Amino acid sequence: MQKTSLPESSLLQDDNTFEFIDAYRATIDDPKNEINITKICKLFFTIGPKWIERLFAFRNRTMKVFGLKVPEGNLDKASVVEEMKCEPGERMGLFQIFERNGAEIILGEDDKHLDFRVSLLIENSTFGEGRKELTISTMVKFNNGFGRLYFAPVKPFHSLVVPSMLKGVVKKVNPS
Repeated sequence: MQKTSLPESSLLQDDNTFEFIDAYRATIDDPKNEINITKICKLFFTIGPKWIERLFAFRNRTMKVFGLKVPEGNLDKASVVEEMKCEPGERMGLFQIFERNGAEIILGEDDKHLDFRVSLLIENSTFGEGRKELTISTMVKFNNGFGRLYFAPVKPFHSLVVPSMLKGVVKKVNPS
């Protein structure tokens, strides 16, 4: 796994309104060509370590006070993910799916303090037959000063959360 730049083939490439961008990439084995973007999306929503879930729960409790969007009700993640088709308009907690093509899904949220997008992109690898590259990219646009203030303490956690999520997806896809 490595930090990288936003892939040229990403649907996010044409949007220059975002002020923060990062991306992480990992190679996965797929000798039978069974891994597709829907599977990656579903894994993304289900593999998070407990510490990430606790971090999001803390975020939701605290930010609700400031009138920011938080997921409503108790979410039975497993059943929601099982039913998902990973199509635009669907929602999982704080994440809405905005766009999709055969290789990429764009999720995120627009809120009064900031807008963010997360790209899940899977492409054939240049490192050999039966391998794919999975890149998770994040872009953030600040809508006001509070958005910048909010993101300042989030940013260090973000650089831990995204690689951890990527590592979790890779581990689930390639368990050995």
